[in-house]
Amino acid sequence: MDAVNDFLIFIDGYLGSALWFPALLLSTGIFFTFYLGFPQIRYFKHAIGITTGKFDKDGAQGDTTHFQALATALSGTVGTGNIGGVALALHLGGPAALFWMWMTAFFGMTSKFVEVTLSHKYRTKTADGTMAGGPMYYMEKGLNAKWLAILFAIATVLSSFGTGNLPQINSIAAGLESTFALEPIVTASVLSVLLALVIIGGITRIAKVAATIVPTMAIIYLVGAFAVIIPNIGNIIPSFVSIFADAFTGSAAVGGFLGATFAYAFDRGVNRGLYSNEAGQGSAPIAHAAAKTDEPADEGMVSILEPFIDTIVICTITGLVILSSGVWKEKFENEFQRADMRFVAGIFEESNPEDATELFSFLNGDESRASSFSGDISLLEGRVADSNQDFTLLNSRSFAEDVLYSRNGEPITGEVSVSEGRLDDTDVAVSGKSLLHSVPLTTMAYTKGLFGDFGKYIVSIGLMLFAFSTAIAWSYYGDRAMTYLLGPKSVLPYRVVYVMGFFYAALADTTVVWNIALITIVLMTVPNLIGMLFMHKEMKQTVKKYWEETEHGKHKT
Repeated sequence: MDAVNDFLIFIDGYLGSALWFPALLLSTGIFFTFYLGFPQIRYFKHAIGITTGKFDKDGAQGDTTHFQALATALSGTVGTGNIGGVALALHLGGPAALFWMWMTAFFGMTSKFVEVTLSHKYRTKTADGTMAGGPMYYMEKGLNAKWLAILFAIATVLSSFGTGNLPQINSIAAGLESTFALEPIVTASVLSVLLALVIIGGITRIAKVAATIVPTMAIIYLVGAFAVIIPNIGNIIPSFVSIFADAFTGSAAVGGFLGATFAYAFDRGVNRGLYSNEAGQGSAPIAHAAAKTDEPADEGMVSILEPFIDTIVICTITGLVILSSGVWKEKFENEFQRADMRFVAGIFEESNPEDATELFSFLNGDESRASSFSGDISLLEGRVADSNQDFTLLNSRSFAEDVLYSRNGEPITGEVSVSEGRLDDTDVAVSGKSLLHSVPLTTMAYTKGLFGDFGKYIVSIGLMLFAFSTAIAWSYYGDRAMTYLLGPKSVLPYRVVYVMGFFYAALADTTVVWNIALITIVLMTVPNLIGMLFMHKEMKQTVKKYWEETEHGKHKT
């Protein structure tokens, strides 16, 4: 598994973690924002009117209402990215990462408007009478680029696992295990059965479930968030200051946090922002294609609300909970995951800024005097026995403290071997104090408020609803892609494999799962961004025609 994780990190270095990808994503949103005259501002109020059914017409083709389509798309975007993804972005990039998540969301509102409008315009009715749409249809019919459509559809199937399936159940299982001591195998078994029961009903059942879950989970999560923000209200302004002050400089080392450069904060913020709201990824257009309307721009405007709700509202609240509580820079007792641990040759001191800088460079693969440790470690009752051991243990990008080594629940006395910074024996469990990231970090932040330790239950319940609804929505995205590629008969086998993957991922390594997500997001997003850019003239004409020739135009706001 170490080799798999290292390979994923290597691939991601040329994809999502390379500067070209967040630059392409942001620049596409910026281009359309100016080209279409800031639609995310001009059409925002009108979008609310459409969503509430103000302009609905009887007899319009489609399978869902505007609200159900929005709820389905939101259920696909509001998930672990809002709970674990924000925490991971702050853990990696510091407060500055939240600023770049905002930028991704603001310009992503326009990207979402474009991709949904184009996809709805070229949707088609399948043999079973349901609507099918998505970027693959505008790529084939509008661009006459079937090869790009096929590439996108394949990437959608892969991303349905990498984005919507594996990270969701993995985060649910981790949250329920840490909060309720529920074994992952139990979580996997119960939720896999529930998933199968929901997705077998298709878009109609999915939309109804989503329309029920999304508002419920949002209320529960926000109540818990403000229970933390209110007692830490004095830290809110300093938190905002750090977000803006560090945006173009990077975040300095503080507490257990090793610091982050501008490029690192920018990349992590944009990447996590995309994972959260999926603007430009091409997923939400598949849900919106089912909406009952004959006006593509109608549904495009509805989708403007998604990145706003998902990132600018929910992710910001999560970020403020983490920053105001201060947990992002504090160390807590936890069990270390293998993918998070690195044994570094030599003794480095946390109090030495130069050492922190060297280790930050080492972890990022940059030039550094630090190198991976290889050798044997002598242990006595689980603790390092030889004070002259020449290594430093890092976990979750921080100096590990009070480290205990055990096997089968018993402290180890003897030697354990390390090769290239990794433990050779996979049965050795390591625990101690370090920074937290992803869901455990958000969970810890929710315990720092009015509800105390009870706050962690809110995160677990909210996470379960958020993530489960995301997995439901993404199963629909995947089966529409399979319908495009191989026809309706391929949907059932796909759903079976989807449920099996859901079950397996509950037991998998969290870091590996998130690294898979980083790669599959890029594979799906890039073809969609290219297609959108080539369709820019048609997009502008579609919006112009909407305002000039439809009854909706009379209600301009």
